[in-house]
This record gives sequence, C-alpha cells and structure tokens, in this order.
Amino acid sequence: MTGNEAGAFESGEVRELVGRFRATTAGLREEIGKVIIGQQDVIEHLLVTLLVGGHCLITGMPGTAKTLLVRTLADALGLTFKRIQFTPDLMPTDVTGTDIIEEDPVSGHRNWRFVPGPVFTNVLLADEINRTPPKTQAALLEAMQEKSVTVRGEIRMLEPPFLVLATQNPIELEGTYPLPEAQLDRFLFNVLLDYLSPEEELAVVERFTSRVDMPSASPRTTAAEILRFQWLVRQVPVAESVNRYAVELVRATRPQEPGAPEVVRRFVNFGASVRATMFLNLAAKARAMLEGRYHVTIEDVRAMALPVLRHRVLCNYFAESEGRTVDDVLRETLETFGG
Repeated sequence: MTGNEAGAFESGEVRELVGRFRATTAGLREEIGKVIIGQQDVIEHLLVTLLVGGHCLITGMPGTAKTLLVRTLADALGLTFKRIQFTPDLMPTDVTGTDIIEEDPVSGHRNWRFVPGPVFTNVLLADEINRTPPKTQAALLEAMQEKSVTVRGEIRMLEPPFLVLATQNPIELEGTYPLPEAQLDRFLFNVLLDYLSPEEELAVVERFTSRVDMPSASPRTTAAEILRFQWLVRQVPVAESVNRYAVELVRATRPQEPGAPEVVRRFVNFGASVRATMFLNLAAKARAMLEGRYHVTIEDVRAMALPVLRHRVLCNYFAESEGRTVDDVLRETLETFGG
C-alpha cells in the first residue's frame, strides 16, 4: 500500500464511507433476498458488476428468474430501470432513441426534437440480446464502452451510473445471432444462472403461489452514493504479487504463451485480452470490499476468474469433439496455478 492509499483509508470521511458501504451492501442483500431465493453467487457477481461500473451477461435457462432478478436489483438500488425485449425486427433507434420533426402550431416552424430511447436509464435489461441482428446489438456498444450514444451525429451522454445486464438463452439457437467477440469483451462478467436446489425450489413455489401480492424490494441507496462506492472500490490496494498472479493467469489462457498449460495449448484457439486482466483486478477489489477487507488476495482473483474469463476464451474443435467446455479448461488452468 502506498502512502496515498493508506492516507485515503485513514481519513475520517473515507472511514465513514466504508461504514456506509458495509451497511448498504448488507441492506441490498436483505432487500434482494425478500424476492429472490438462493442464487447467492449470482447476486454477489451483480453487486461486483455495479461496484466496478461494468456490465454483466446473464446466461440461464428459461424460467430461472433472470428478469425478476434484474428488476429486483434495480428496485433495491433505487435506480431507474428499463427493459428492452430484443427481437429480430428491433432497430438501433429502438434502443438509442431518435429525432422527430415537430411543427410549432403558432409560428408554423418545424424543429427537431430528440426522443430518448430506453438506453437512457441507470439499469438497462437487454432481454435475450442474442435474438436481435448485429446492427442492433452494436447500438449498445458505444453506450456500454463510452457511456454515450450518437444520434444524427450528435453525442448524448448517459447519466451515471449506467449498468447493462443482458440475458441470453443457452439452448434456443434457431433465430439467434451470437454476440460478436468485440461486444462480448465489453461485459465484465458472463454469469451462469443455474437451477435452484430442491429446498430452494420448494421455497419459491410456497412463496409465489400462496399470495396474490408479490414481495418487492425497497431502495437502500442512491445513484450519487453508488458513484462514491465505485470510487472507494478503486482505492483498494493490490500487492504486486497479486497483480502478477492475475497477469500470469490471464496470459496462461493464450495458447501461444510459453507458460500456457497443456490443456490450453490443446483446446484453446484464442485467449483473453489485457482488458480481461484489468477487469479481473477490479472485480477482485470489489470482492475484497464485499468481504470486509481493504486488500486483495489471490483467492479474490481466483474467485472472479471464471465469470471474467469464460466469454473471452475461445475453445477449438478438439475441445468440442472431446466434450470439454470453456469452464472445464479454465478450472484445469486454475488448478495448474494453485492458490
């Protein structure tokens, strides 16, 4: 930890912010738990995504409450929420908004007026993003990367915080358009939303079939406070040894690297980029804060490795022929690197 970093965490204002961070994140978990049963890992990944200021791709089977989870998170955060149902006929302007001509009834003059699209929000649910053509998918690209959209040559900034949570269905391939690697790389995480345990599924049935009024989450924070939390997370120090571990781990996913393990050289076509290393570092910082620590450990890096890397590593034909998934390759790589 440098002198500046140590000073930042020793100041009274920051200590107060740290205390507020703990209380708020505990409150967020409590509010989300009123609606969502189980899925603790997914909830943690969504909180990390928020605290890093990134975006998250949620992959899950139909009926696993992907939409409900995102809406509940937005309610608990006290942020504006909008949803786009991506379809094959969706146009880019349906995402970004467009200019329309209006005529002044008094003067008769015509003027352009911008009608903002649903991207102008804090939390955007891009539902079934892989069901729309690449041109419309690309309409999100600038918004996710630059926090702005361009309509008729004019750049319009989005109000922070801005969080895209996109869902896709892993089993329906007909009529879908796989996300290009350039857009996949914009997502901090690719989170897998799995089925619940038998006990959790029983609790869901009992909760949602025994009452007419559905439970809802109440706001526990504000947009301004979230921006302060995002600043706080970036102040968490990382030891050089931990940073070096993250760099070596990401580099090990590239088959051309001398240090790549055999499983990578055999089953991977393309490994993760430098952006993956930066996201892995930031995600580890956020996890450390959520765990109540002000320093990052190698375990933080390892815990965030799969959701950060699984959509950035492209396996080859040999992996498919032998039934090896990206997660299989990454887990074996993590075993090689130890802890």
